[in-house]
Amino acid sequence: MRISNIPRRKTKETDIEIKLNLDKSDDLKIHTGHGFFNHMLESFAKHGRFGLEVIAKGDDTGPHHLVEDVGIVLGQSLLDAAGDKEGIERFANLSMPMDETLIDVAIDFGGRGYLVFDAPEVQDQETGLGIHLTNDFFYALCINGKFNLHIKVVYGTNPHHIIEGMFKGTAIALRKALEITNTGIPSTKGVL
Repeated sequence: MRISNIPRRKTKETDIEIKLNLDKSDDLKIHTGHGFFNHMLESFAKHGRFGLEVIAKGDDTGPHHLVEDVGIVLGQSLLDAAGDKEGIERFANLSMPMDETLIDVAIDFGGRGYLVFDAPEVQDQETGLGIHLTNDFFYALCINGKFNLHIKVVYGTNPHHIIEGMFKGTAIALRKALEITNTGIPSTKGVL
């Protein structure tokens, strides 16, 4: 089993504990104090088919510290659970439809963190997360997980659908990139 062993992250701004299992999807417990963010993390776990427990608390300055720090710890957890990455597929891409929205996601789980985030600024009073915090989450996730992540909103107008499509699409692409499909390290360098 590919399970992360990242210790609890406790700062003056957040207190976060994450348990991640890449190969067992029946463990799901999400508590962040932010309803829409809980929903996004639950969607991430469900569609990635990951076992995921997130117990997180942020300060009273708004959701930024919470969202970014969960991204940091979840990225570290993905990297840790992937281990030496032997046999993983490494690359994956996906077009994710969600009603009027279409999101393209591409991933290279190759040891270098980089984010390309192409999304329109849309008015968002509904989610309490917004496109800017979603960008911060995915930046923290891929930089700390050491993988390339490209997210492009092809079209869409509903911020709930846009953000949810990003979380679901990224989870599915991660599941495919981290799937064991071969032997050896998928790189001409011999390491990832």
